[in-house]
Amino acid sequence: MPKRSEEMLMDLWLSLLLVWITCVLSVSMTPIIGQSKSTQTGGSAVVASSVGEGQRLLSRAKRGWVWNQMFVLEEFSGPDPILVGRLHTDKVDNDTARYSLSGEGAGTIFAINEKTGDIHAMKRLDREEKAEYTLTAKVTNGITGQLLEPMTEFIIKVQDINDNAPKFTEGPYHAAVEEMSAVGTSVITVTATDADDPVYGNSAKLVYSILEGQPYFSVDPNSATIRIALHGMDREMREDYQVVIQAKDMGGHMGGLSGTTTVSITLQDINDNPPKFSKSLYEFVIPEDLPLGKEGGKVKANDRDIGENAKSTYSIIEGDDQGVFEIITNATTQEGILQLRKPLDYESKRNYTLKVEATNIRSEPRSNGPFKDTATVKIVVEDSDEPPVFSKPMYLLEVDENAPINKIIGTVTARDPDATGSPIRYFIDRHTDLERQFNINVDNGRITLAKPLDRETDMWHNITVTATEVRNHSQISRAVVAIRVMDINDNAPEFATEYEAFLCENGKPGQVIQTVSAVDKDDPIQGHYFDYRLVPEMLNNPNFTIKNNQDNSISVLAKHDTFRRQKQEMYFLPIIVTDNGNPPMSSTNTLTIRVCGCSKDGIVQSCNVEAYVLPIGLSMGALIAILACIILLLVIVVLFVTLRRHKNEPLIIKDDEDVRENIIRYDDEGGGEEDTEAFDIATLQNPDGINGYLPRKDIKPDLQFMPRAGQHSGPNGVDVDEFINVRLHEADNDPTAPPYDSIQIYGYEGRGSIAGSLSSLETASSDSDQNYDYLREWGPRFRRLGELYSVGESDRET
Repeated sequence: MPKRSEEMLMDLWLSLLLVWITCVLSVSMTPIIGQSKSTQTGGSAVVASSVGEGQRLLSRAKRGWVWNQMFVLEEFSGPDPILVGRLHTDKVDNDTARYSLSGEGAGTIFAINEKTGDIHAMKRLDREEKAEYTLTAKVTNGITGQLLEPMTEFIIKVQDINDNAPKFTEGPYHAAVEEMSAVGTSVITVTATDADDPVYGNSAKLVYSILEGQPYFSVDPNSATIRIALHGMDREMREDYQVVIQAKDMGGHMGGLSGTTTVSITLQDINDNPPKFSKSLYEFVIPEDLPLGKEGGKVKANDRDIGENAKSTYSIIEGDDQGVFEIITNATTQEGILQLRKPLDYESKRNYTLKVEATNIRSEPRSNGPFKDTATVKIVVEDSDEPPVFSKPMYLLEVDENAPINKIIGTVTARDPDATGSPIRYFIDRHTDLERQFNINVDNGRITLAKPLDRETDMWHNITVTATEVRNHSQISRAVVAIRVMDINDNAPEFATEYEAFLCENGKPGQVIQTVSAVDKDDPIQGHYFDYRLVPEMLNNPNFTIKNNQDNSISVLAKHDTFRRQKQEMYFLPIIVTDNGNPPMSSTNTLTIRVCGCSKDGIVQSCNVEAYVLPIGLSMGALIAILACIILLLVIVVLFVTLRRHKNEPLIIKDDEDVRENIIRYDDEGGGEEDTEAFDIATLQNPDGINGYLPRKDIKPDLQFMPRAGQHSGPNGVDVDEFINVRLHEADNDPTAPPYDSIQIYGYEGRGSIAGSLSSLETASSDSDQNYDYLREWGPRFRRLGELYSVGESDRET
């Protein structure tokens, strides 16, 4: 406490001393122009600073205006204007001198007594707004207005006081530093500013201190650099800190002003923590039929670090000599996923004990480690009903193409890998053997031939054989069986194409007419070799011979040059081609040779004989043109005759009584079979009609018409009425005649047909004579018919 009292007392004395010095300077530096005797001609100007009323400090100077700086204390105010200084000259009498000011603040901030030259500050001044003012002084004779001294400038400075506190312009601050950093490690530097004058006094001299954040951090009092102050700061214990920094002016002494800022400091993570498994022993039960690459279990090592420092990789370091398992890292969850690399077999090994290690990806030199951890994984293999296993995934079998039916081609075998050893049954997937060319023994897997094979049709047959357990048909395995059909010599060679050779009439003996080659569908191992020869009856052929070219081809040669088209236009040369198979196969092929007319250079020009068969010398093209013209004329004549035969006949029948059983064509649409057919033969074949379900019913018309006597006789002078009655009587008594007067069924579809008898139709006329005028009332379609019948009636009346 005594020491603290002494410090406070000292600060008080220093403050009082500073105030006294400020006041003395503000007064003592005020210039006063006093009167003095001058030894120089023309007089001299004296500059004086006013300390008190009546006290003067005299200094000799050259004649004219000589000004020192004037000072005024900022923020100083009182009941009266503040005296800043005084102007004076000894050149004239003070009673006649008049002083005036111009420039910055003249008349508003600063005022002058024109008789005495005293300058006063009329307002409170702020140095931070304007630190100095430049004014112009002028002294004149009050009577004449003449300048007594040349005008000159002088400066009034505003003297600073400590009226501004320090400010941190960039705060609040954020900084980061790595955890476990050494003591004294720089974190961040903060900066404060003070608006007071940094030259005069200590108003702008700043000292920094830390108010909050100890004992973790410290701050340099002069540079404001924040540093680590505590050893072993661990992010996992605490990550964020708030530090409050103070800046104080007046060198940090009492009475100074201060400002504060907050600095948020975050500890950055380093890899100072190893991964750690949550438990030391993991146990998993994995079925033996778990597919490869599927998850069998998960392990996880936790790391207190974050980001890249917390990432780990997993590996198996013990217990998996055969490489059955693998462990991969899930980058998102940082878990170790246990998977299968090879299939499990319950019958061969049922337990596994693995040692798994988790290792950090990144290491930290400042940490001793270790950066890894281990755990034990015990795996129990669970037995599963496995499908049969073939001895080979693919079988390659061979069979001759002439092999007999039921020939054994080969055998496939499969076994049940389970301990139960269930019997196996074999089948052929018929989707791969659509023609059912092969069979398989369901018990032993023996494949036999079901149909003859032809290598030239299919050289390979790929079938799929399935194996299933007898006790569990859902367990199925498949194997591909490739069957190769071995070739035998069962195809005779033949010409490669249908050759047609051309021989010039003026050809020379020994000239090559055609080069002939052969092909064979078989494929012998030693390759093809063909033997060509003429048929026995053509060995002494007087016209042609053959020559072997030693490349499975022959050349056909002409023996003489006396070939003529008019004598023989075409020759046929049979050639026997034999292969080298066992047994050898041969075929006879015929080469057609045409005799042609050629130019002197041997170029074929014409192979036809029309020049000899057409004595008039017409070419084939001219003959075709003539035939085309003749055919065209025949077509025109036939068309003309057809049109003449289809000439329209007159539609009007003059005599209605002269009706014969002729078909009359009206070219009208409408009607149908029910209106044109006399009867339906299907009705006669209807069992219901035979059994009497449709008995004959004579229908008597409701309207009776008086019979009219025939006016014309029939053939050979027979009366038409008598002729019709005789025919009607014969028809009524004929048991085989259709019942015209009974109900007819047209379009019969079973019992209850709605078809009625056409004999029930009656005329719409009630007159005794036929009247067809009503047809005109039925519309335009019947108007022409009505006119025809009206014409007939008028003819009869006449």
